[in-house]
Amino acid sequence: MNLRKIIHIDMDAFYASVEMRDDPTLKNKPVIVGGMPDSRGVVAACSYEARKFGIHSAMSSAKAYKLCPSAVFLKPSFDKYKDVSRQIREIFGQYTDLVEPLSLDEAYLDITNYCKNNNISATEVAKQIRQTIFEKTGLTASAGVSFNKFLAKVASDVNKPNGQKVITPKEADKFIENLAIGKFFGIGKVTEKKMISMGIKTGADLKKVSLEILKMSFGKAGEHFYNIVRTNDNRPVTPNWIRKSIGQERTLKSDITDIDKMYEILEVLTNKVIHYLEKNEKMGKTITLKVKYYNFISCTRSITLTNPTKDFNIIMHNLKQLLKKTDAGQKEVRLLGLSISNLISENEINKDDSQLMIPI
Repeated sequence: MNLRKIIHIDMDAFYASVEMRDDPTLKNKPVIVGGMPDSRGVVAACSYEARKFGIHSAMSSAKAYKLCPSAVFLKPSFDKYKDVSRQIREIFGQYTDLVEPLSLDEAYLDITNYCKNNNISATEVAKQIRQTIFEKTGLTASAGVSFNKFLAKVASDVNKPNGQKVITPKEADKFIENLAIGKFFGIGKVTEKKMISMGIKTGADLKKVSLEILKMSFGKAGEHFYNIVRTNDNRPVTPNWIRKSIGQERTLKSDITDIDKMYEILEVLTNKVIHYLEKNEKMGKTITLKVKYYNFISCTRSITLTNPTKDFNIIMHNLKQLLKKTDAGQKEVRLLGLSISNLISENEINKDDSQLMIPI
């Protein structure tokens, strides 16, 4: 069986690293790129010095400031980040056309043919790519190397920053069995908590659970978990992959009826969605609100705008209108979520003032 050779490249603290590269006085300082501390913004990226204080992306800037008042807060310079990202993708193109960008700062590469034609190992190719990125941009990248996308993605996080990890077919089973369930790509905090409550703490524990129980407990995702823990991931690296939607949701610690509190939660979720829209260079036309009531019954309400947007005020204005069309407030709410779909690349948009108007 001919296994693929896949690399996952992930830039180290990308936005913050670009800023620190361009301003040497920021070196070794806790740098936070995102909203200002006195705003409703969130952390888009932060330096490893800032992470030592418990700061991470998508955290509110106000909370980040409380954790590290001495941090340097900078507004994002997305045009600059996009330019660097283009440089990096040009480097990828020297090795393969099979490049699947996940965002400005990470991508999958299928280098199977390159390795075969040039009689070189995927490990060496990953080293070359990381070295070339550093020489061309002054930035460091980490890499994961394996025979499928899941393993490559997980591996790229093992030796961060500025390192790489190779998982061979012989090592794969042992690696996954020893992997903490929270380290599985695609398993978020809510799913992790549920798995732990089921006694699933590692890959070895997950492998013991039947497909039927996983599907019963996690729906369609259960089959995915069943396969990846057995190293079964046949997803190809897809250059023309298009993300259909970007969303966030939150299960509340206790059911609420306070509409103002719901607005506050939606503001936090909106900022997170906008962060991902920025990162993926997208804007969207369809706004969807999800509400789950105390009795676990869910409803969704959507609106499609005339013009695509990623503007906070436009999104929140429409979410408030959509919330009025639900029973929220009259019924206790246990979960709120939102998604932006009908996505369009910023490069396709003729930017004009009409995009900033709230539809009537």
